[in-house]
Amino acid sequence: VPKLVPVPSDPIEFDKLSLVWGKPRQHPLEVEEWSSFLDYEGRIMDPDALKKRIFYGGVEHNLRKEVWAFLLGYYSYDSTYAERQYVVSVKTAEYMTIKNQWQSISPEQAKRFTKFRERRGLIEKDVVRTDRSLSFYEGDDNPNVRLLHDILLTYSFYNFDLGYCQGMSDLLSPILFIMQDESEAFWCFVSLMERLGPNFNRDQNGMHSQLFALSKLVELLDSPLHNYFKQNDCLNYFFCFRWILIQFKREFEYDKTLRLWEVLWTHYLSEHLHLYVCIAILKRHRGKIMGEEMDFDTLLKFINELSGQIELDPVLRDAEALCVCAGENGAASIPPGTPPALPIPSIYQDD
Repeated sequence: VPKLVPVPSDPIEFDKLSLVWGKPRQHPLEVEEWSSFLDYEGRIMDPDALKKRIFYGGVEHNLRKEVWAFLLGYYSYDSTYAERQYVVSVKTAEYMTIKNQWQSISPEQAKRFTKFRERRGLIEKDVVRTDRSLSFYEGDDNPNVRLLHDILLTYSFYNFDLGYCQGMSDLLSPILFIMQDESEAFWCFVSLMERLGPNFNRDQNGMHSQLFALSKLVELLDSPLHNYFKQNDCLNYFFCFRWILIQFKREFEYDKTLRLWEVLWTHYLSEHLHLYVCIAILKRHRGKIMGEEMDFDTLLKFINELSGQIELDPVLRDAEALCVCAGENGAASIPPGTPPALPIPSIYQDD
């Protein structure tokens, strides 16, 4: 048993703080209440009220397909039922056009197209490892695994500069699971990648800016923990890399990930709530981390083993409390342009 050293107390007496500020989570948004947000033509009358409601309760599972399309910017909040129908038909045709580009590559052409073969190979390797324990993706020759493959390969033609990187299949999987439609899943994924794309840049600037912001926020909200990381060469915060890269996708059970994502996508309180979620989790374990004097490798192992052990609702309440507590100083600690700060407006507004 590791000997425990005395741990400096949490500067913002965290338990008291969450009681004061982190409001209780509500039940998920249900069909009847959802229809009260829409006018007779299907426009969302008060997007901010809707986002706040989703922030505190999430969305009932059978409503997600419709609501996620708004949260991800595939539908604009002021669109009517008719306009959304039109968007679906236009974007389906556009998707097929892009998909045909790689489908029409002959074996002869593929021999001379290294980049294409490399990407296809990477995607094929990754999709067969993605969420296979879920009935939606399990078993041999699963058509949904094929769809994951097709959407990711099409995305690598749509955004040729970024292409395909490991982790993208993790971000697509829940979207396809909810949308259950190839084209709609693709465009919702495109929207998500508009925000999270910089996480996958070769120079990792998107990840570095978030880890830097995280370090600034911990310094602001828990200086003893920050100093501990500093003394133990953990100031790069790389132990949070996976959390941020794929938005906690491997830390929670699947249905909890769906809930967390819809809460994050509301951008209610902050578009960087995911960073406060990181701090909330670290704070819950600060006594153990500092008490056992974990070095970087031990800490990384400890963090990875938290997977599946984290309770979502308490962490969301703590993250909310931390965000309120950090206030303007918190916002100022996050450099402009830090993902997911890219434009949120709907992706077809130019049409």
